[in-house]
Amino acid sequence: MNVSFEQNFVGIDVSKSTLDLAVRGQSRTVQFKNTSEGISGMLEHLKSIEHIAVVLMEATGGLEREAAGQLCLAGFAVMVVNPRQAHNFAKALGYLSKTDATDAQALAQFAHTLHNGDRREKLLFRLPSEQQQMLQALVTRRAQLIVMRVAENNRQAGAHSSQRKSIESVLKVLNLQIEKVDKDIGANLDKHFHEKLDLLKGIKGVADGTKAVLMASLPELGELNAAEISKLAGIAPLNCDSGKMRGKRTTWGGRADVRSALYMATLSAARFNPVIRVFYTRLRAAGKPPKVALVACMHKLLIIINAIIKSGKPWQADYGCPQAAAA
Repeated sequence: MNVSFEQNFVGIDVSKSTLDLAVRGQSRTVQFKNTSEGISGMLEHLKSIEHIAVVLMEATGGLEREAAGQLCLAGFAVMVVNPRQAHNFAKALGYLSKTDATDAQALAQFAHTLHNGDRREKLLFRLPSEQQQMLQALVTRRAQLIVMRVAENNRQAGAHSSQRKSIESVLKVLNLQIEKVDKDIGANLDKHFHEKLDLLKGIKGVADGTKAVLMASLPELGELNAAEISKLAGIAPLNCDSGKMRGKRTTWGGRADVRSALYMATLSAARFNPVIRVFYTRLRAAGKPPKVALVACMHKLLIIINAIIKSGKPWQADYGCPQAAAA
């Protein structure tokens, strides 16, 4: 005899200090501190709720990372969604006021909708490996240090002479810290990601900084097709059509750190990588604006990297050239 039961869907609104939890269909919300102790208490509370199908939360600049990881380790199916999608869904439901409690309730309803969609498996959060988490932390710290160094350099020009020595001292410390983090990133890549990176040797424009970001923030490389990996990075051209109207295709969303790294890599590749340079030149000759051509080159560069890792065959200098394909 088949026994049917009602599944529960949980939404968690994440902030710097709190986690607000709601169960679909229940008006009551429960709040926990966004600390290790608070997350432990939240897990105990969730274990008292039967038949939880999905726990959903927004990506909140990394504030959700520990909670999502602990939920995965505890055996829950977790989704971490784009905040824009969650906010649009809440508005469509008629949630006009915005509080942590109403956000959590909207997320619980969103969890139910996504769970019953055909993309459920692709949306599930997968816990990064320990090595990937360490690399992500190093890449994030390097980006923070670079921002601080730029700020101090900008202050130096307009600073009073009495304060320049202080700025120079801070810059010296920042440079030493960046140098140390760079060494740690290099050691991490050599030890844990050398198999993938060996395949990418020789691709002009894809330097160590870009490789570090790709390995840390885009672990799906080589596992997805071209369209899927482009959407993850936020550089897939998306249609904007309605009826007979055909709007401009635009790119949006995705992983901002990956986009930034690919943009800087493409600036170099458009000059020194023969495949990307020819592609960029052709687009410009066809009348495409520089930025549009660069984004298209970012898209092409990512697809090439994804295809190389997927095939397991190292980069060749004539990759993508018509002459090589004919031969």
